[in-house]
Order: sequence, then C-alpha cells, then structure tokens
Amino acid sequence: MTAAERARLAVIGAGPAGLAAALAAAGHGVRVTLIDSAPRAGGQFYRQPAAGPRARRPRVPSHGWRTWERLSRALADQVEAGTITHLTDHHVWLVERQERQERQERQERQERQERVEVFEGSGAAHLSTSAGGFVVHALTGPFQEEPGTVRADAVLLATGGYEKVLPFPGWTLPGVIAAGGAQAMLKGSLVVPGRTAVVAGTGPLLLPVATGLAAAGVEVAALVESADPRAFLRHAGALAAQPGKVAEGAGYAARLLRHRIPLRTRHTVVEAHGEDRLDAVTVAALDPDGRVRPGSERRIPCDTLAVGHGMLPHTDLADSLGCRVEGLRVPVDEEQRTDVPGVWAAGETTGVGGAALSLAEGHIAGHSIAARLHGTEPDPRGWSAATGSRTRLRAFSAALDTVYAPPARWTERVTDDTVVCRCEEVTAGSVRAAVDELGAGDVRTVKLLTRAGMGWCQGRMCEPAVAGLAGCEQVPVRRLLARPVPLGVLAGTEATTDG
Repeated sequence: MTAAERARLAVIGAGPAGLAAALAAAGHGVRVTLIDSAPRAGGQFYRQPAAGPRARRPRVPSHGWRTWERLSRALADQVEAGTITHLTDHHVWLVERQERQERQERQERQERQERVEVFEGSGAAHLSTSAGGFVVHALTGPFQEEPGTVRADAVLLATGGYEKVLPFPGWTLPGVIAAGGAQAMLKGSLVVPGRTAVVAGTGPLLLPVATGLAAAGVEVAALVESADPRAFLRHAGALAAQPGKVAEGAGYAARLLRHRIPLRTRHTVVEAHGEDRLDAVTVAALDPDGRVRPGSERRIPCDTLAVGHGMLPHTDLADSLGCRVEGLRVPVDEEQRTDVPGVWAAGETTGVGGAALSLAEGHIAGHSIAARLHGTEPDPRGWSAATGSRTRLRAFSAALDTVYAPPARWTERVTDDTVVCRCEEVTAGSVRAAVDELGAGDVRTVKLLTRAGMGWCQGRMCEPAVAGLAGCEQVPVRRLLARPVPLGVLAGTEATTDG
C-alpha cells in the first residue's frame, strides 16, 4: 500500500479556492473528497445554469470563462481517474476532530502500523498520526435530511462568503433582493427578477450585476453606488500592481455606457416603496460625512431592487474546529494553514478578495497539503508565482475594502419601525431600546433581550445591522453547528464515507 493511497483530504467548497486546492493536491497523488452544497462545481463566481435549460454556457458568463473551462476539464479528468471524489448537494454542518474512541481503536491501530511501514526509515510522520484525523458531517437529499459523513486526514475550508445587506425602510418588500441573489438567478436559472431594476449599495459586485441584468434584457434604471470613485486615487499603487483588474473595471464602465445605465456615485437608497410589492425607490446624494444631502432625493419607478453592501467570510466551520478567528476572517500562514493542525483555509474564508485571490490561495494550499500528507516539507518554489499573485491581490482587496466601506451614517436612516431581523421580526426600535434602556453593549446581549439573530439564519443576515445599530463592533458569533440540523440526525447514527 502506497503513501498516496493513505493520504486523504476533504475539501469543503467547490468554488475557485476549493477547486484549485483539490486539483493541486490530487496532482501530487492525494486522494481528495470535494464536498459542495451546490449541484455543480464552480461556486458563486463560476455558477453554472441548471441542467434543465440545457444551456451550453451562460448567456451572461463570468469573466475568466477560460479559466473555468480549464478547471472544469481538470476536475472531470481527476474524477474519472478516481483521485477526486466529488460529492454534490452535501451541506456540511459540522467538522470535528476525530476522537480516539474504543470502537475505532482497532482500525486505527492497524492503519498506524501500515503508515509506519510506509514511512519507516524516512523520518517523516504521517499528518493524521499527529492531527488525529477529521470527521465531516453533512446533510444530503432533496430536503437536506439524510445524514452522511466523510473521514479525512486533513481538511481544507474553502467555504466562501455570504452577502451583507444593511436595512433601510421598505427593504422587506417583495421585489427587494440581494445583489448576489439577482446574479444567482441569472446565472443558475437563466431568469431575471423583474423588468425594471435599480442596483444599489456598494462594492464591486454591483457592476457585474447591473451589466448582467441589462444584457439579459432588464431595464436598469440606475446603478446607485455609495462610494466615491475618487477614493481610488489614494490607492494608486495597489491599482497599478493589478492592470488586469483596472482593465476589467474599464470594461464594466464601457458596458454601462453601452446599455445606457445611469451611474449615481455617492448616492444611497433612502427608502423602498410599495404596498404588496416594490414599485419605486427613493435615492439621495450623500455628503462627505455620509449624511443625505437635503433636497437631493429622487424617486425612481422599478419593480426590482438588487442591493448589497459587500461580502462577509463564512467562518462557522473554522470556529467550531477551534481555529482562531481574527476580526471576521480566519488568519493563515504562508502555506494557508490555520492554527489547528491538519486544517487549511483558502479563499473568502481568510478574507474576501475575489476569485483570482481564491485561486492563488487554493493552489498554495493544495501544494502544501500534498507535501504535508506525504510527510515532507513543502517546497515554496512550487507555488512562487501564486505567492506573488496572492501578495498583490491581497493589497488590492484591502484597497477595495477601504473604498467600498458602507456610508458612515447609514444607521441614521433606519427608522424605528424598520424590521432588522426578518426571522424574528425584530425592529430597529427594539434594538435601540435594548441598548438605551436596558444597557445592552454587544450583539449577544441584544440577541438575548430582543431575539434578534435567533431565527433560521442564526443571525447571519442581521448581525451587521444589529451591531451597527447597537454601536458595537461586529464579531463572529460562536455557533456549534454551521446550519440547522434535524434532531433525528443529531440523535441517529450516520453512515460513513471514506474520503
């Protein structure tokens, strides 16, 4: 039995970071199990149309389509060769370090003896001997109620990020959707959310959403961006280091002109209007302090508002594993290793930075994991090009974070009767009362006093708003489980699939 047959890696997430890591590790002889919640690989960035429409490629494709075709072909080849097992529609809710339980001791003792025979005389210890291995728990099936587990010697967390949407009066009306949701509908289902749309908020995601909707036949009445594009001048160095990104931005600008999409920078949505559903939005200009300029309000008729205020990393699985979480991201070393032995992280989990950065981090992580699983020291020369790209792209993403920060005074426009937590129907007034009258000083206390964040999403959607209204820093809330799990799954015995 060879060392490669014993080296097992579970990659959670089949977006750019997960794909790059899985392919790099498999290319060095590691058996990889690629676990993803979607029915097809690619993540949000390379989201593919559903099989039903039989589309050969999206009508509004992602930039970097050739990169996706290369990744897709390589994945298919590795799956056919048996080096990668791709598990789709698997929703991971927990990753735990494997316990040395009595029922496992006999099997593990035999495996340890085989590893000693493989590496005897090399002076190298197999990673799973020191890390103990991991168990990945997932839900499968049409209703996400069927349990399944994957055992592995190492884990790569490539769980991506989720969209941040800050509340405003009327944001719960039907027709108001997340910008990423509009893009997912367009890419994955080849449908549009309405006939006339306003795209608003802040962040680079708004550009592909607006131009994508316009290319699909939607009248985009306005692209409303709260950031000031002149702020990029303060980050000229980071921009100059990424000419490809600059050219990409210029391409979007050209498409905005071609589709005649009005661009309103330093503007924000003040209110969404409608009875049973959205029929208009009011936008207004912002002064340098982030306040609405009196008299600048303008009402724009529309049936769709696609709104977003950036992305947040998924850190639930890392946190439950005991990985250090710094701010809202998982810090890693030069090899993309977390501070928990046997756990790597790449992509948005380590800090939102886009697909190109995710690819570089995944490539580095895959090479590092392969070397570590084979009991050798990684050779950084194998990923030197990716390291340079990672450094430049991290600087670029840091500049974007500064430019695309939400307006400083956004909470002043949230009225007391505006629902902040949709799951529990908690209003902004209730959050403010918890702070002003009951002395709450952090998100957890507000949650206990108002139930904000106790619903189905467990605060993932409302935490930024609650933190902003409470005037405190948003910090990761520790959750034992990464998603809701049926009690029957928790009580039952799960089948095991070896990675």
